[in-house]
Amino acid sequence: MGQRAGKVNVSEARAVVLLSGGLDSATALAIAREQGFNCYALSVDYGQRHSAELEAARRIATASGVREHRIMGVDLAGIGGSALTDPGLAVPEEPGEGIPITYVPARNTIMLSLALAWAEVLTARDIFIGVNVLDSSGYPDCRPEFIAAFGALGALATKAGVEGNPCRVHTPLIRWNKADIIRAGTRLGVDYAQTVSCYQADSEGGACGRCDACRLRRAGFASAGLPDPTRYRTV
Repeated sequence: MGQRAGKVNVSEARAVVLLSGGLDSATALAIAREQGFNCYALSVDYGQRHSAELEAARRIATASGVREHRIMGVDLAGIGGSALTDPGLAVPEEPGEGIPITYVPARNTIMLSLALAWAEVLTARDIFIGVNVLDSSGYPDCRPEFIAAFGALGALATKAGVEGNPCRVHTPLIRWNKADIIRAGTRLGVDYAQTVSCYQADSEGGACGRCDACRLRRAGFASAGLPDPTRYRTV
């Protein structure tokens, strides 16, 4: 559970890939395609601060030639509790300690549940998610323990699981740093200029350059020794 699989030999093997429009999910999609999966991309409009990442997801899905790309809606803004869903909470622009206010309660649990449901309908046995424990800002739902627990839940909660065909959750980036991820994606032809990582990007996808996501992304390109194609807006 959560480990990178080898190349799939069956030409019709399907995988649901969670695609946020950011750097990590675009790389996870490229890895799933490299492994031979027919990919179905799933993005979630959960009430995030901006729609630029969903537009990026559309671009990435089209460029990657996925079998289908769906955007599902969930109103996490109605719950609040995160700077990514509540405009009344400021996105931190300095590193802090503990789990930051940009953590969205239960986000990955909900997204994986949607992916699990769609995978069952597609008779797909594989889900890919680009979570990463090293550069996760301390989010609890990016840890291997969470992924393993969700896999166990899925095996118990679905018809496919009960019948002996549980869905596997792949986290190929789980222990990579940003530089590792960027090098892998570059090798696989990911156009990172099309991705949006910034927590407070403008309507055109311009990045603030100051939030935690921007800092990690910028440092990743620097560590990888590759030019950063991110469009940072001028303030």
